Amino acid sequence: MSENSMKKHEELFELAPEYDFSQAERGRFYIPQKIATTIRLDDDIIIYFKKWASEKKTGYQTLINNALREFIREQGPSYTPRKPSS
Repeated sequence: MSENSMKKHEELFELAPEYDFSQAERGRFYIPQKIATTIRLDDDIIIYFKKWASEKKTGYQTLINNALREFIREQGPSYTPRKPSS
């Protein structure tokens, strides 16, 4: 692509000055990708989330994911995991 055609390409995608993004919401249309993984959880935890999921008519993995997200938000960016007590 020549420099001249690149300039034309950039001009096509330039935003008009009347666009106002002051009320925009960052990440509004972001959908996180799911990664398949294996994790071992205690049976009582799985039973709890599966029961709760059937009551809420949603997936138990979604509820676990939401619980983990809430935990991370509450702990903040400075959270350092502790070693579990034996």
